[in-house]
Amino acid sequence: MLSLHGKVVAITGASGGIGEATARLLAGRGAEVVLAARRGERIDAIARDIREAGGRAATCVVDVTRAGDLRRLVSTTTGQYGRIDVLVNNAGIAPISPLADLDTEGWSAMIDVNLRGMLNGVAAALPVFREQGAGHLVSIVSVAGLSGVSPSMAVYAATKNAVRTIHEGLRTESTDGVVRTTAISPGYVRTDLADSMADPHLRELTRENMAAVGIPPEAVARAVAFAVEQPDDVEIGEINVRPTVQA
Repeated sequence: MLSLHGKVVAITGASGGIGEATARLLAGRGAEVVLAARRGERIDAIARDIREAGGRAATCVVDVTRAGDLRRLVSTTTGQYGRIDVLVNNAGIAPISPLADLDTEGWSAMIDVNLRGMLNGVAAALPVFREQGAGHLVSIVSVAGLSGVSPSMAVYAATKNAVRTIHEGLRTESTDGVVRTTAISPGYVRTDLADSMADPHLRELTRENMAAVGIPPEAVARAVAFAVEQPDDVEIGEINVRPTVQA
């Protein structure tokens, strides 16, 4: 039987949505989790719920755009549990808009959070994974850009596909079996991702689509669990998780 018992997992963007669902599910299956996000009160409340349910959970306030915060997350995790087996890079934003709107601040924010934030996680965790002799990097990517780019999503899709490319690069550099990588690409999921969209029309349209066809974040959490629970000689490289009715 595959098991998560004894796995130590740090999760960014854990204050809601996919990150929260992943923390709750993994802890419920026996993993020791560290929840990371900017909203300290929120992750503290989720961690209390997990502990009250019999799980093991700690927290660390983190802004993924700050490399030092990711180093602190890794050190907090190893200090609390002695090691870090998995880093789930989940934090992400989507202030999407047509390129003609020239929302350069939104473009920069997506690059900083979605791409640079993931790289900050790699830089913080990879040396520890190597020192331990094992480690697993899981990133929540997106189906955006897999089969053409939808209007208004060019920069968002570019940041997510860049993460996918980096994952493949890390995989090819890690065939010694020490570091495993998994990129999980969700479609429409019922989360608060639309809150980061400045354009009111796009924000409302996204919320409507999520409400109409979106799957629960627990569906993506189960994909994370599936990848993480595999034995050390098995790597699940990529999983796409979308509603059955999504084109």
